[in-house]
Amino acid sequence: MNNLFDVLKMVRFNHFGFDPAQVVITDVAGKPNSILTDLYRDVVSKINLFINLDEADTPQEVISSLKLHTPLPLDVLDEYGKILDEPLLGINFAPQKGQMELLVRG
Repeated sequence: MNNLFDVLKMVRFNHFGFDPAQVVITDVAGKPNSILTDLYRDVVSKINLFINLDEADTPQEVISSLKLHTPLPLDVLDEYGKILDEPLLGINFAPQKGQMELLVRG
């Protein structure tokens, strides 16, 4: 089963990573989840700033690298690990909104 970490590793736009501001986490009906969206955007931003994603193969490796290279508290890193492990049910590209919707359980 794919998770939200896999999106980071696999999805590219014109061979570049995506802008986390263009990502929205939704349920399968398309209802946005602002808490998960903000958390995912935050962790992706931290990954882009502090670590080389090409060197990580699992969410746990990302969290370990963030732990080494940032002063983030353990509870924040724990939440980052949870969002990266969140099962991915689908991806919807909404070009009219300039968004990529990541579908998770509601």
